[in-house]
Amino acid sequence: MSCEHLVCANCSGPVAEARCPVCRASKAEVHGPWAHLTGYYAILVGAVAVMLVLFVLLVTGRAFATAG
Repeated sequence: MSCEHLVCANCSGPVAEARCPVCRASKAEVHGPWAHLTGYYAILVGAVAVMLVLFVLLVTGRAFATAG
């Protein structure tokens, strides 16, 4: 669901424009607290996590250790 087609009952404006406090509250409810995080941010966070793990393995010497 998106707020692009919703009309505010308080100010009769589009909820997407967030003209009044009621619009802003409705928009926040529809989009939730994580709405600004897109797939690009998720990929970025995943890449940083992988790099951090590889860095820790490299520093501890376990990255290229051979068994035997």
